[in-house]
Amino acid sequence: MTKKIITLFLFSILIYACGSSDDDTNGGSTDNFDRSVLLTHLADNIIIPSYQAFKDKMDVLKTAGSAFTATPDQTNLANLKVAWLDAYKEWQHVEMFGIGKAEDLGYRFYMNIFPLNAADVEANISSGSYDLNISNNHDAQGFPALDYLLYGLGNSGADIIAKYTTDTNAAGYKQYLTDVLNQMSSLTDQVFTDWASSYRNEFVTNTGNTDVSALNKFTNDYIEYYERKLRANKFGIPAGVFSSDPLPEKVEAYYNQNVSKELALESLEAFKDFFEGKYKGNANANRSSYQHYLEALDRSDLANAIILQLNSAKTQINTLNSNFYQQVNSDNSAMLKSYDELQKAVVLLKVDMASALDISILFVDADGD
Repeated sequence: MTKKIITLFLFSILIYACGSSDDDTNGGSTDNFDRSVLLTHLADNIIIPSYQAFKDKMDVLKTAGSAFTATPDQTNLANLKVAWLDAYKEWQHVEMFGIGKAEDLGYRFYMNIFPLNAADVEANISSGSYDLNISNNHDAQGFPALDYLLYGLGNSGADIIAKYTTDTNAAGYKQYLTDVLNQMSSLTDQVFTDWASSYRNEFVTNTGNTDVSALNKFTNDYIEYYERKLRANKFGIPAGVFSSDPLPEKVEAYYNQNVSKELALESLEAFKDFFEGKYKGNANANRSSYQHYLEALDRSDLANAIILQLNSAKTQINTLNSNFYQQVNSDNSAMLKSYDELQKAVVLLKVDMASALDISILFVDADGD
C-alpha cells in the first residue's frame, strides 16, 4: 500500500511539472494583467501617434532642406534650422521604439549616432562618392550631420551660406545635405508605414510572456534606451564617467551646442510619459501602462519610486547650462550629479520592475553598471 501511494505521488508531481513546462513554452503569463489592453494602448495612443508626429516634422524638414539648397540665403537657412530642431526634438519621442521595422532597418544608427565623424562627412563631400547605407557612414549622417552642415561650416550664417554658394565644392555640400535628408525621410516613412499597417496587429496580439513576446522585447529595448542612449550617451560619456577625462566634444548637437539640454529633457519627459501611459503629457482615459501594470501587481510603491526618481533627475538636469559643452567645461560636477540621478532609476527599472513583471533582461550592460 505504501509503495502504491508513493508511486502515485511521484507520478502526480511528474504530471504537474510537465503541465507547468507546457505553460511556460506557450508563453503563459504568471499574472492576470491584460497585456492586450496595454499593448493596444501603447500602439494606438502613443507609438503610432509619435511616429506620425515625427514623420510630419521630417516632411517639413525635408521641404525646408529643398528650399535651402535651391536658394541658399539667410531666410531659408533660418527656416531650415528651425525645422531641424523641431524634428530633432520629435525624434526624442520615437528613438526608444527600437523594435519592428526600426530594428530590421537599424533605424537608430542612421538617425542619431553622435559624436559625428566630421572628417568622414568632408571626405564624402569631397569625393562625391559615398554610400549612406554602409555602417562606416552611420556616424556621418542623420541629425548630427545636419547639425554640422547647418552650424559647423563657419562662424556665422554668412559663412555657412558661402559653403553652399561660393565654395569650390558648393554643389557637393548641397548634394550631401539632400542625400542625408532623403535617407532620413525614406527610413522614417518605412518605419511609420509598417507600424500603421501590419506590425501594429502583430504587436498587440503577441501577448505572451516569453523572450520574443511583444512586451518583453519592447521592455528590454525601452530600458536599454534609457540606460545607454539617455543616461550614458547624453550625460555619462561627455562627463567622463567611462573615461579618464571628460569628453565635452561628445555632447549631443555639438555644433549648435545651445540645445543639448533641451534635447535631453525632451527625451527624459518622453520616457517618463511612456511609463505613465501618456502621450506628450496627455493621459488617455482608458490608458494602460507600466505604471498600471505594477499597480495591478500591488507594486504601487515601485511605480511611485520610479516616477519620483525620474522627476528628481529632471529637477537636477534643469539646473544645468543649456549648453552641455560649456557645462562640462565649467562645472562638470553638476553634469556628473545629473548622471547619478539618472543612474538611480536604472536599478528600479532594470532589476525591480523587470523582476516584478517577470521579464528577463537580455541586453548586456557594456559599462558594468
